[in-house]
Amino acid sequence: MTTPSPDLLGTLKELHRDKLTLRERHVAVARHVDHYDFNNTYQYAINREDVHLAWLETAIRELGGTPDEVPAAQVPSPGKAGAFTGLVQEDARGAEALVAKWRPRVDGLANIRHAKMVKVILGETLEHQRFFAQIGQGNELVLGRRMPGAGTGNGVMGVRWVE
Repeated sequence: MTTPSPDLLGTLKELHRDKLTLRERHVAVARHVDHYDFNNTYQYAINREDVHLAWLETAIRELGGTPDEVPAAQVPSPGKAGAFTGLVQEDARGAEALVAKWRPRVDGLANIRHAKMVKVILGETLEHQRFFAQIGQGNELVLGRRMPGAGTGNGVMGVRWVE
């Protein structure tokens, strides 16, 4: 077994911090997204980000490190109901910025497994960027059409998970 480069652990920890910061912002914004389909899109993106973070945390621990924590994000209330578009557009730009920062760095990762993991994370982050851009444009079909006659119940729930 080869010893990981000292940069690898630091690089993965930095990506983890960046991705966790983005995820925390998405959680904060989702609290303001009162449109059912758009909120579902946020929940999908947050769920995938949880998977990305789990992959990074495993890799960091395997290299003998400890993942950093970041504070919960605070976003200003957009005001009246349905006025979340500006927050969503910021999220689209934030996802795009993360990919722009990390894409050039992937080729510098000597560990192929970690490089491929980062490529998957960046690819899915671009997918989330497209989702947020579509929400910003008012596209209610981001995740697809509901079955005919299916409704949204009473709208968005106040909590993310119900057991």
